[in-house]
Amino acid sequence: MMIFALILILSYLLGSIPSGLLIGKTFYGKDIREHGSGNLGGTNTFRTLGVKAGMIVTIMDILKGTLATLLPLMFASDVHMLLAGVFAVIGHMYPVFANFRGGKAVATSAGVLLGYNYILFLILLAVFFICLYATKYVSLSSMIAAVLAFTYSVFTGDIPLIIVVGILTIFVIYRHRANIVRIKNKTEPKIKWL
Repeated sequence: MMIFALILILSYLLGSIPSGLLIGKTFYGKDIREHGSGNLGGTNTFRTLGVKAGMIVTIMDILKGTLATLLPLMFASDVHMLLAGVFAVIGHMYPVFANFRGGKAVATSAGVLLGYNYILFLILLAVFFICLYATKYVSLSSMIAAVLAFTYSVFTGDIPLIIVVGILTIFVIYRHRANIVRIKNKTEPKIKWL
C-alpha cells in the first residue's frame, strides 16, 4: 500500500514539473504565463519563446508522462502503468509547483501512451502533424489526435487502455474548451512555423 501511494504521489509530482516556466525563466527571463495564452504548455512556449524552446518544453512534457508511466516497473509494483500516467497528467494540468495553473494535457498524455503503447504514440504523432499541416491549428490537431486515440484503444480490447484514454480525451477536450469557441469564431491563432 505504501509503494502504491508513493508511485501515485511521485507521478503527480513529476507531472507538476512546470517545464515551460523553468525554460522560460531560466533561459529567457520570461514567465510565459504572462504572455500569449497564459498557458504553461508547449504551444504557448512556441508562441512566446520560439521553436527551439517550444520543442524542448514539449519533449520535457512528453517525458514526464513516459517516466511516470514506467515508475511501476521501476518499483516492481502492481500499480497499473496507466494509473501512474493519469496522475502525471493531473499534475501537468494542476501543478503544485506553479499554483495549480498548468498545461492542457496533450504532451504529457502523449508521453503516457509512449510509455505504454509506443505504436499508438507514433500513429498519433503522425496524425497530429498531418492535421497541423492541413489546418495550422495546434488545438484542433490535438483534439483530433485524442479522439483517434480513444477510437484506436476501443479496437485493442485493452480495458485499462480504453478507460484511461477515454479519461485523457475528456481532459484534452475540456482543457481546450476556450479554443473550441475561438475556432468557431475564427479567432484561434494559427501557427506560422509549419
